[in-house]
Amino acid sequence: MFANSLKGGAVDRLAIGLSGLCLVHCLASAIFLAMLSAAGGLFLSPIFHEVGLVLAIALGVVALGRGVIEHGFMMPVAVGGLGLGVMAGALTLPHDGTEAIYTIVGVAILALGHDLNRRSVI
Repeated sequence: MFANSLKGGAVDRLAIGLSGLCLVHCLASAIFLAMLSAAGGLFLSPIFHEVGLVLAIALGVVALGRGVIEHGFMMPVAVGGLGLGVMAGALTLPHDGTEAIYTIVGVAILALGHDLNRRSVI
């Protein structure tokens, strides 16, 4: 059953969905921080971002790795890896808005890698 879901691109769709949730989180955190600094502090907790990055890396390894095995194209992995790298680099930035911008860019690049991977499945 798990093998069938991997072939249909379900993991890529799940990863794209997680990327969308990350995008919503970043935008919501920025809005909450601007409106209510107390609520913004909760969503800007470093552990929240670190766990999200670990989940993104795990889904990326499974989905993009499966793609390489199935269709042999390395471009989706390269694009996805770049997105993960931008997201990881964003964790080192201060919480002055630049972190959110870089995270959003990284999430968009990662989602593009997953979309390329999903479209490449033969």
